[in-house]
Amino acid sequence: MSSLSTSTARNPTAAGVAELVANRPTFFDMKPAWQAEATRIEDFIYMSEGCSNSYMLVTSAGRVIINTGMGFEAPVHKRVFDQACDGPTTHIITTQGHVDHLGGVSRFREASTVYIAQANNAACQHDDSRIATVRVNQSGTWFQHVFDYAAEVAARDPSAFEQDVPGPDITFEDRLELDCGGLKLELLAVPGGETADSCLVWLPEHGILFSGNTVGPLFPHFPNINTIRGDRYRFLEPYMRAVDRMRSLEPELLVTGHFAPIAGRELIRDSLDQLYRAADHVHGATLAGMNEGKDVFTLMREVNLPDDLVIGQGYGKVSWAVRTIWESYMGWFKAGSTTELYPTPARDVYAELAGLAGVDAITTRGRALLDAGEPEAALHLAELAAAADTAGDNNGDDNKTALQLLLDVHLALRERASVSKAGANFWEDGWLAKEIARLQSLLGHS
Repeated sequence: MSSLSTSTARNPTAAGVAELVANRPTFFDMKPAWQAEATRIEDFIYMSEGCSNSYMLVTSAGRVIINTGMGFEAPVHKRVFDQACDGPTTHIITTQGHVDHLGGVSRFREASTVYIAQANNAACQHDDSRIATVRVNQSGTWFQHVFDYAAEVAARDPSAFEQDVPGPDITFEDRLELDCGGLKLELLAVPGGETADSCLVWLPEHGILFSGNTVGPLFPHFPNINTIRGDRYRFLEPYMRAVDRMRSLEPELLVTGHFAPIAGRELIRDSLDQLYRAADHVHGATLAGMNEGKDVFTLMREVNLPDDLVIGQGYGKVSWAVRTIWESYMGWFKAGSTTELYPTPARDVYAELAGLAGVDAITTRGRALLDAGEPEAALHLAELAAAADTAGDNNGDDNKTALQLLLDVHLALRERASVSKAGANFWEDGWLAKEIARLQSLLGHS
């Protein structure tokens, strides 16, 4: 657990948020549905954790299910919910159209069940289907344990492996009021969340807000406006409007898409205030730097959160958000090199450059940069040297030296992230871990 900074300790609001960030689980703790019985979080509310949590609201008419998990998780969710209330399932609500929210709809859906989603749900699902194969392939870097679990489920019981692609019975644009067996619900659209169909489920009589992943799976952490597993860019101004809608409700209990709920009006409000201010600061600072003529990589280094903003960066990273903002406004052309206009990347000539300069000279300089605390610069030289193996004129010892440098650079980058003020980022760490394992295998390390 990280200690509070001096500036944070002097600010009770920031201190409370910092403590929340430090004490809540991270995304490294996420695992597929696993519980033997549901967690009762209120007299009438039950939770089953998973890739995204599923919730059950018990009413006088039966039950309302909020999010259903992946298809292979739904049997677990249903089994533990059935122990507390076996239906009927009057309503299913999904807070967004990602596969880990709606994959299990068919497992809960009965003849009389009404499935409700925000009006952009179909478009969101269609977007996902367009890149399903490439995204699954890329996602294996971070979610292989989930894929392995799904394969085990399919092997045990093929009928349990059903990933639904459901169509809603009712959709709404901005707001929908429901009376579910005497329980009043308000569904509120927040398209600035993770998806264009993100919505909140608000229980006004109880002060309870189900936010799903509106502000991301980790709360309160900086938003991940470009997930490197693959997705469309997201935008900070709509995100800020979503945060504003959440805090206007002044919830007493915030039930998020992952892990346990957050209790306390002041703590929730303070956390949402910090998220709003952080997004506003990064958006404004990036635009200001762009208009001053600074390039995207300079801004990635320079734009940081002020000391009094203490939200986590375990899922989204400020530096990545800066790049996404830059490209969202300006596109992919950085106006830094003519090579950007053509389909030949620098890596295509790495082997030739390594052959000209000599692998030994490159690795020696790369090692010096790494020892001097410049792993990012060393990474470029290590990749350049390692590419010489494809030129056909490199001996085995040189190649091992280059690969060892590349491995050491990745280890240093991973260590640097783990001890940083922001802490380890799930996406960055997952990529570095994959590359470390690949390089260790090439070097014959056990």
